Amino acid sequence: MPTLAEMLSDGLSALNLIIPTAAQEKLLEYLQQLHKWNQAYNLSGIKNPQEMLTLHILDSLTLAPHIDAELIADVGTGAGLPGLPLAVCYPDCKFTLIDSNSKKTRFIFQMTALLKLHNVQVIHSRVQDYECLPQVGIVTSRAFSSLTDFITNCQHLLEEKGKFLAMKGHIPEAEVAALPAGFTLIGSHPLAVPGTDVKRHVLDIRRT
Repeated sequence: MPTLAEMLSDGLSALNLIIPTAAQEKLLEYLQQLHKWNQAYNLSGIKNPQEMLTLHILDSLTLAPHIDAELIADVGTGAGLPGLPLAVCYPDCKFTLIDSNSKKTRFIFQMTALLKLHNVQVIHSRVQDYECLPQVGIVTSRAFSSLTDFITNCQHLLEEKGKFLAMKGHIPEAEVAALPAGFTLIGSHPLAVPGTDVKRHVLDIRRT
């Protein structure tokens, strides 16, 4: 069986991502800490480090080609997904990771200190209660239950010409049809997660 480092390297190659060795080491340290903390704090339903690497870290990094703004907010970030792996790979971008669960934000605080991630701000709050200034160019999430809730609760974070990047499994046609007024689906892009056949898409939603 390949090592976690080999799995990560192979996954990054499959995603056409070239990141420094130091950044890869930070991703592996994050994985190790996530596995360790998860045993006590139940941060993730996935318990196996190999599956965590594939279904959390590499899954998060499938979003990398769509990161084209300096300021990004990751709402309902949980244990820091997808925001923290993206922040490791994009040190020149600034990421705001928002979650209302104190156990999870405490973990992310520890990770930003341990990994010396100076481009990450951690916010313990309900997203609808958080005033984001300045507004961001991208709002993303893997966790919101519906597109309507995602946009309704988060639109105050987004600058006028910004975009929502909603990570989903199959394209939720009914949710797309029920998008709030003033927003439209610009594109839906399949995401290939290395090492798995899991079906993933990112939906690019913007103001009309």
